[in-house]
Amino acid sequence: MIIQSIELNNFRNYESLDISLDKGVNIFYGNNAQGKTNILDAVYVGCTSKSHRLSKDREMIKFDCNESHIRLKLLKRDVPYKIDMHLKKNNSKGIAINGMPIRRSSELFGIANVVIFSPEDLNIIKDGPSERRRFIDLELCQLNKIYVHNIISYTKVVNQKNKLLKEYEYRKDAADLIDIYNLQLIQYGTEVINIRADFIDKLNEYIKKIHSEITGGTENINLIYSSNTNVSDFEENLKRYRQQEIRSGMSLVGPHRDDIDFIINNINVRHYGSQGQQRTAVLSLKLSEIKMVEEIIGERPLLLLDDVLSELDRKRQNQLLNSINGGQTLITCTGLDDFVDNRFHIDKVFKVSNGSVTGEN
Repeated sequence: MIIQSIELNNFRNYESLDISLDKGVNIFYGNNAQGKTNILDAVYVGCTSKSHRLSKDREMIKFDCNESHIRLKLLKRDVPYKIDMHLKKNNSKGIAINGMPIRRSSELFGIANVVIFSPEDLNIIKDGPSERRRFIDLELCQLNKIYVHNIISYTKVVNQKNKLLKEYEYRKDAADLIDIYNLQLIQYGTEVINIRADFIDKLNEYIKKIHSEITGGTENINLIYSSNTNVSDFEENLKRYRQQEIRSGMSLVGPHRDDIDFIINNINVRHYGSQGQQRTAVLSLKLSEIKMVEEIIGERPLLLLDDVLSELDRKRQNQLLNSINGGQTLITCTGLDDFVDNRFHIDKVFKVSNGSVTGEN
C-alpha cells in the first residue's frame, strides 16, 4: 500500500498543500515548528480517522478557520482509493471513500495500515496505562473489524454506566440498569480481553528475537498483558466491586483498566529499568509492530517516522534505518546528515519551511 498524494486545506499551519510522494523513502526536513509533523499527522488521520497527537478535531483545523480537508490518494494491491476527510470545528467529521460518504469512521479501518513512531512513543513505558492501552487499540482497530465493534460498544457501555453511577442515589431504576450494563460489559469486554491477549502473545514472538538482536543477546524481554479481570472471574468481580463502584462513581472492573508490563531479565522496566533500557524496549516494540503487521496483512505497512532519529543514539539509529527495506516510508527530521553518514538511500526529499513544502533533488 502506498500514498500517492496528499492534499491539505486549512489543516494546522497549512492553508493549502498538494504534493506527490515516491513509493519508497520520502524525507521531510526543516527547522522545528515549521509543519513537518503536521504532514505525518494528516496522513495518520486520513488513514485512521484519529490523530496520533491530538484528541479533538477542532485542534487540527487552522487557526481562525471553521473547517479543514485532508485528501489522500492511495494504491492498495493495484486498487486505487481516494479518501476525503472533512474536519469541522463544531460538528462531526465527514469522510468519503472514492466519493461515497461513509456513516462511521470505523468503516475506514483496513483500507490503509499505518505504523507511526514518534518521540511521544518513547514514553509508552514511562507514562500511565492509558498510553499502553492506546497503543494496543490503535493497532488492533486497523487489523481486526471484530475488535473495532467490541471496543466501541464496550466503551459506550462504560460511559453510560459511569454516568449512571454518578446519579445512582437519584435514580430508582439504577440497580436494574447496572445489572443490564454489567451483562453488556461482560459480553463486549470478554471479546476485547481475548483479542488483546492474543495480540500480545503474537507480538511477543517478534519482540523477543528483535530485542535480543539489538542488545547483543544480553537482554531477554517479555510482554505481559496485565488484565484487570480474568474472563472467568468477570461477572464475580463486577458483583464484588459493586458498592465500591457506587461510592467512587466510576466503573472499576474491565479491560478499560488493563495494562502491559515490559519485563527485561525478570525486572519490570517501567519501575526499575534505566532510560536506555526503556528506549530500547520501545524501539523493539515498534520494529516488532512493523514485522507483525506485515505478516498479518501480507504487505509492508506505511511507516511514519516523526523526528525519532534525534531521540536515538547512533547504534539505535542504524538499527531503525536498517529495518526500512521495502514499502513506503515518510520521515521527518531537522537535517539530512544522519542519512548521509549512514549512506541511507532516499527516494524523494521535501524541504518544509513555515507551512510551505518544496521538493528537492
